[in-house]
Amino acid sequence: MTDAPMVLAERVSKNFGTNKVLRGISLEVDPGEVLCIVGPSGSGKSTFLRCINHLERVDGGRLSVDGQLVGYRQKGDKLYELKLKEAAFQRQEIGMVFQRFNLFPHLTAVENIILAPMRVKGLSKANATARAMELLDRVGLGDKGEAYPAHLSGGQQQRVAIARALAMDPKLMLFDEPTSALDPELVGEVLDVMKELAKSGMTMIVVTHEMGFAREVADTLVFMDEGVVVEAGPPREILSNPQHDRTKAFLSKVL
Repeated sequence: MTDAPMVLAERVSKNFGTNKVLRGISLEVDPGEVLCIVGPSGSGKSTFLRCINHLERVDGGRLSVDGQLVGYRQKGDKLYELKLKEAAFQRQEIGMVFQRFNLFPHLTAVENIILAPMRVKGLSKANATARAMELLDRVGLGDKGEAYPAHLSGGQQQRVAIARALAMDPKLMLFDEPTSALDPELVGEVLDVMKELAKSGMTMIVVTHEMGFAREVADTLVFMDEGVVVEAGPPREILSNPQHDRTKAFLSKVL
């Protein structure tokens, strides 16, 4: 492992009007690390995730991925926001999986996966399709390449969405509550794919309500509330022996 963190957040703040959603978040994620973020609704978890790939611009502080400033360039002691095209180019190295699967309904599973590698990376259709089939195999859907989203369960659609994110060969994967829109019996199949990804050494930041997954897979667990990191550390320690009253109150409701 290199000494440089894959993700470095330094005093990151974000406001929506007068609402301070992030209030000086500082944390780092090493290459190959799995960081899970938990906390009540409205605590800023998803907003922080969206700031990491500049889907939301930060109002203060700075974020770097793999040593590169996200969304900005620095000249002297001033930061200048990147143009949309530059930010999009930077974003292609960061995979993101959302609550809702966001698959194109008129495209098959394979067509959903090959779209970005062909358009953004210039892959030939043959190469992109071969890679898409490999990835569908990896997420347990090798026989669903020609299926349209409407003919797939929610869990299958989310696994296609994960394959689509992986098709860009990202160095970092962000998951924003990837199982919260699923029926309970479909949650396990998505978490199994995420566990396999973690084992393979993918750097991952996961906003989740799945405490069992966090305990089993995360290297670090972060509890956020009201836009701040209240507590962070090894998941088993935090889940069994939280130090802060806010963490204790939250965990007493969800465990």
